[in-house]
This record gives sequence, structure tokens and C-alpha cells, in this order.
Amino acid sequence: MQRRRACLALALSLPAAAVRAQPVVDVAGVKFPTTLTLGGSTLMLNGAGIRYRAIFKVYAAGLYLQARASTPEAVLAAAGPKRIHMVLMRTIDAAEFGKILSAGIEKNASREEFIQSLPAIARMGEAASQHKQLVAGDTLSIEWVPGTGTTLLVKGKPEVGPYKDAGFFNAMAKIWLGPNPADAQLKDALLGIQRSAPILN
Repeated sequence: MQRRRACLALALSLPAAAVRAQPVVDVAGVKFPTTLTLGGSTLMLNGAGIRYRAIFKVYAAGLYLQARASTPEAVLAAAGPKRIHMVLMRTIDAAEFGKILSAGIEKNASREEFIQSLPAIARMGEAASQHKQLVAGDTLSIEWVPGTGTTLLVKGKPEVGPYKDAGFFNAMAKIWLGPNPADAQLKDALLGIQRSAPILN
């Protein structure tokens, strides 16, 4: 009885958010909250999936928007704050990962977008070189907040930006949502598209 009272007292002392677990979407063990707050706005999880390289899981990624969007054009045109959040699922070389992101921008951005993004890309390379390795569980986030700009966060800390122009966010988003995405299945997952498996005869 005394133990039961102690547990009840502990539960009452916790914040309401700690008592009521926030709904999450589980992607191969990586948990994405269904909603979050950014720039004073509530964002919803538009979609989440895994980036594979060959058969290996590299990272899980989730896209957060104020309203659901099922096309790349709708994501890029969406008003209000946005976030792309990644959670590493294996150890990778940070500098190499930075180069992969830069190459992804170049493959999908227009020439004008790429030229405008060069200062941010250079800063991204500098930030990556400071970390050496990223290990499973480390996070990267790309955030766009109107009035503040685009910021790249590594392990929850701002590393690149903010850049006032939304162009850098759009150039980064096209790595996964552009015509030459890093992973076509992840692109669909971020857009909340579920494609049925082919029927084999």
C-alpha cells in the first residue's frame, strides 16, 4: 500500500506531458512524434521512412509540415515552418555524408538554386569536418522558420545558418523529394504515399 502511494505521488509530481505519452510513429525502431512545435506553430508528421544503401539501413527520416502534402511541389510551396528530421541507424563518416548531401543538392537543384546555395554548402562541409563520425542515434534536422530562415542542426545544435532565403531549405528538401531523389521509396514515404507491391504470377 505504501509503495502504491509512493508511485501515485511520483506520477502526480510529473508534468502532464510526461504522464500522457505522445503518439509516435515507429520506423524500424526509430520513433517520430506525430506532432511537434516549431517557430510557434504545430507541425504534423507528413511521412517517414528509411534511407537504404544497398541492403543497409543508413538513416530514418521524417517530414513535418503544418498541413499534409502529397507532392514535392506542395511541400516546397507550403507556408509556415517545416522540418526534415533524420536519425542515423549506422555509423558513417561525417565528411563523406556532407559530400553526399552536397551532391544530392547538385543533382536536383536548378543551376540558380545551386549557385545560391554554395555558401551554405561550403559551411555544411566545414561543419561535417568537425564531427568526424556520426553514429547510430545521432540526429540531423533541416528547419525552415519564416522570419528566421533555414538552419541545419546536428545532434540538436544549430551548425549551419540561419539563411533567410527559403531557397536553401528547398534545395535541401529536393535531395529526397527532387527528380533524382536519394531513395525513391523514401521519397514516397515522406510524401505519405503507399505503393502496393507488384503481384507475382
